[in-house]
Amino acid sequence: MALLEIDRVTRRFGGLVAVDDVSGAIAEGELVGLIGPNGAGKTTLFNVICGFTPPSSGEVRFAGEPITGLRPWRICRRGIGRTFQNLRLFPNMTVFDNVSVGAVGRLGIGPFESLLRTRAARDRAADVSARTWQALERTGLAPYAHLLAADLPYGRRKYLEIARALATGPRLLVLDEPAAGLNETETAELARFIRTLHAEGLTILLVEHDMSLVMGICQRVMVLASGRKIADAPPSVVQQDPLVLEAYLGTEEVA
Repeated sequence: MALLEIDRVTRRFGGLVAVDDVSGAIAEGELVGLIGPNGAGKTTLFNVICGFTPPSSGEVRFAGEPITGLRPWRICRRGIGRTFQNLRLFPNMTVFDNVSVGAVGRLGIGPFESLLRTRAARDRAADVSARTWQALERTGLAPYAHLLAADLPYGRRKYLEIARALATGPRLLVLDEPAAGLNETETAELARFIRTLHAEGLTILLVEHDMSLVMGICQRVMVLASGRKIADAPPSVVQQDPLVLEAYLGTEEVA
């Protein structure tokens, strides 16, 4: 059964077609990569899936229900957690508080509930704390819980974004270039971590420029070029696809 379905999605920005009639599906439990040259439309498609950018046409369905046009926080509560290509952390908040934002967003604790300290609010606060610590433990950030996010090394900040997404309790984790800016050792560590999350049963959609990472861990790879999907197959097949090689290398290099 498809957990995520993308049905003929197009996104235009004036005269520019960033995503052009793209369809695809991700089954529960899959680890899928999304690749393409710069400007291929990968991040735009991510933003359509997560509600940050409405499609010009087409539909996105999650767990059989349409989510097209929903606000990002509503999509998050449906079960899609994401990271961002450029880190979007709260630098002057602690690591713990950054992650708890994800848990609060999923559980939906309102300000009046918190002020009144109702029984329900206390129970939810306890749940937020438990979810936050669980995400910190999973990402190895528990020892840094009381540091400011700004004081973390860059590589740990990448994990902090993932921890915040995990605190939402996602069924689908959408990772937007998590290896960007990491060195070879850090990238290898990240690959092992993503494999671990997948082995635990989490469905993952990964957009990434590091081809060795994508080809090394993904079960299937979708390829975009100039906004259109040109391939959708296992890594070994995608690496030999003439259209993919042409998109990355150009026709003369392929010849």
